[in-house]
Amino acid sequence: MVKKLVPDTDIAPTYGSRAMTDPVPKYTLPNGEMAPQTAYQLIHDELMLDGNARLNLATFVTTWMEPEAERLMAETFDKNMIDKDEYPQTAEIEKRCVNMIARLFNARESEDPVGVSAIGSSEAVMLAGMALKWRWRARCAAAGKPAAKPNLILGANVQVVWEKFCRYWEVEPRYIPMQEGRYVITPEEVVKRIDENTIGVVAILGTTFTGEFEPIEAIHDAVVAHNAAHDLAVPLHIDAASGGFVAPFIHPDLRWDFRLPNVVSINASGHKYGLVYPGVGWAVWRGKEHLPDDLVFHVNYLGGDMPTFTLNFSRPGNQIVGQYYNFLRLGREGYTRIMASLRDTATELSAKIAGLGPFELLSDGSTIPVFAFQLKDASRYSVYDVSERLRVRGWQVPAYTMPEHAEKIAVLRVVVREGFSRDMAEMLLGDLCKVIEELDANPPAAPKQLDGHFHHG
Repeated sequence: MVKKLVPDTDIAPTYGSRAMTDPVPKYTLPNGEMAPQTAYQLIHDELMLDGNARLNLATFVTTWMEPEAERLMAETFDKNMIDKDEYPQTAEIEKRCVNMIARLFNARESEDPVGVSAIGSSEAVMLAGMALKWRWRARCAAAGKPAAKPNLILGANVQVVWEKFCRYWEVEPRYIPMQEGRYVITPEEVVKRIDENTIGVVAILGTTFTGEFEPIEAIHDAVVAHNAAHDLAVPLHIDAASGGFVAPFIHPDLRWDFRLPNVVSINASGHKYGLVYPGVGWAVWRGKEHLPDDLVFHVNYLGGDMPTFTLNFSRPGNQIVGQYYNFLRLGREGYTRIMASLRDTATELSAKIAGLGPFELLSDGSTIPVFAFQLKDASRYSVYDVSERLRVRGWQVPAYTMPEHAEKIAVLRVVVREGFSRDMAEMLLGDLCKVIEELDANPPAAPKQLDGHFHHG
């Protein structure tokens, strides 16, 4: 008698299974089940087509965390951040993070600072922008003036989320154009756009285009003087998505935060140089008076009163846990050591790239560990050709044009993050040298031009 063999999903070779020989449904739910290891292997193999995150020098977001942090985050995937009654300790950890960040940004306890976590700086920007508009509207009502035409002053170098905020909340964006050689806003350009309908001014601590700091203290002082001369109360918001967890540690004397009295709110990305996997961001206000009460909802949810200011509802609490882990694990000393090391790697690499000959730096990585560079002569090949050849070697180094009025300038940008070692910097430099040699020896028939939109986050 011949015994019928029954497939054992625990020992059957994955690539010998039926699911691996026929294409799986891509857009329709399959009729039947498959073994867990088969489903895993199918998706795992497909994801190999993505770029290597560690070699992605385009993104600001964290691509490496310590195993202990990963373990904690895996253990807390299932905690819903919105259920503060159900997960009170996660809510307490969020409160601790907000307090640590407020103090890091030099908020005064006497002003009763407040803050919230968010899904990255994109949501934090929306929340801060809403607070600016609501506060402006209240000022208009108190003065008996109409509140029909709000405007916001910001540079053309802002991240696209600010454009979204202005469109979604019907605020006129008054963009300050860039120009060749100047890729930040200036006090003079800011004040000449202010009027009684200006809800605020946005200044950036670490632009995504070049990594430069805008002259925040000078902008602040100019706005304060303009307010006094014209009986206005236009505040500043600081977009510190990229620099908020860098400047306090390696530029401690730089005055950009709540030490400046007319800075009313700050956003920062925990998943950038806060060193947490995406996505977590933070919005902090210098005092409760700057976060209007009618934006805060008190929800009777699962048996308790829950004050909330958010555009999202259910989301995992593990990013908050990851942020708190980093704060405890690293402290000021650890963050300072890491940021100083990243800066040194960035400045050394940028100097060596400048020394190759074909390139010219727009920034050197000394503010945040980010720098941009252009070709001195783009007549034979372009930065897009360089980027494309680097991609063949695994490196993702973005090429893009600068904002409007400076769009003739095309650059490459490198973001140095934790996990990008000095050895990797040397490997990138070596591959860049090979790419230049190849392009010098065999230039393309025509320099490649930009054929798509690049997201600068």
